[in-house]
Amino acid sequence: MVNDKSGKAAEQSQLALDFVQFAVESGVLRFGEFKTKAGRMSPYFFNAGLFDDGAKMGRLAGFYAKAILASGLAFDMVFGPAYKGIPLAATVAVELARLGRNVPFAYNRKEAKDHGEGGTLVGAPLKGRVLIIDDVMSAGTAARESIALIQAAGATPHAIAIALDRQEKATENGRDVAHSAVQYVRGELGMQVCTIAKLADLLQYLAHSGGGDEMKAHHQRVVAYRDRYGVEDE
Repeated sequence: MVNDKSGKAAEQSQLALDFVQFAVESGVLRFGEFKTKAGRMSPYFFNAGLFDDGAKMGRLAGFYAKAILASGLAFDMVFGPAYKGIPLAATVAVELARLGRNVPFAYNRKEAKDHGEGGTLVGAPLKGRVLIIDDVMSAGTAARESIALIQAAGATPHAIAIALDRQEKATENGRDVAHSAVQYVRGELGMQVCTIAKLADLLQYLAHSGGGDEMKAHHQRVVAYRDRYGVEDE
């Protein structure tokens, strides 16, 4: 049993490192100086919108699906919050089916449609335990909006899958708080969170990438940022 757990942990760690490398090579994960929504100057930036062709989206969906299945999450369908979550939910549902886990999917519109089928929800009816698919989680605001939609439809918001957990303090009313958005969703909203990779995986990648002085400099800046804004590991 110990060996099984150890083996699964190693597989998940390798999946996370492979994802970080893929994100860097795709130009989705960049290093430099970027201002976050919280007003912090971050030494790295993750923009899932730059997974912008079929090959990248296919690989991204594969990472999501493998992480979700490896996590052992129980769910009955997937939901993609508008707008970035829409292609994510669709492609992840396709990949899950390819891996033998066929589930329905749905998504929402930002504005209600007043003709045709109408309403704000598209796709399969929301029911059972719903897994929300999104890119990152900054303050948990998008999660709360999705939760409200799912509950209003009579379903259960059960878990959230995201690509990258920044593992940093969230902000409330312009002030840093001790917990991250992921910790808030787990602790206060009572939902499970599945992540493909975390800040810790990014640091491990930078430390062992063999990229020379440039990567060492990026590693030092990300470590300094974590020391200032990071939270205790979930």
